[in-house]
Amino acid sequence: MADVMHRSRPLLRTLVGDVLRRRRREQERTLAEVARDASVSVQYLSEVERGRKEASSEIVAAVCDSLGIELADLLAEVGRDLVVHRAPVVRLETARVRLEAARPHRAARMPRSSGAGEVVLLAA
Repeated sequence: MADVMHRSRPLLRTLVGDVLRRRRREQERTLAEVARDASVSVQYLSEVERGRKEASSEIVAAVCDSLGIELADLLAEVGRDLVVHRAPVVRLETARVRLEAARPHRAARMPRSSGAGEVVLLAA
């Protein structure tokens, strides 16, 4: 179960790499150009972009400088990407209303619960 949950959440290094690659490509720059300006090897920058290496804050700052982007903008974009990957959460009351609407004949017989002792199943 832990493996399933782990795989369903993107790693921060993957999201950072995705944003760096996207920004570099938007500027139509090569790995070699950005790596040279950031004083890192092409291979290392490639691994950072692919989410294979966890870049230090100094490396991330250097790559941001090379791309001419602010660290805050990088992090904001990573945050937006993270929201896209987040699983939706259904509130219990919303689920109960949907259930009652879907099964009106049972809803009339089901007493309203106080919430104490309820069992909730969340599925993705």
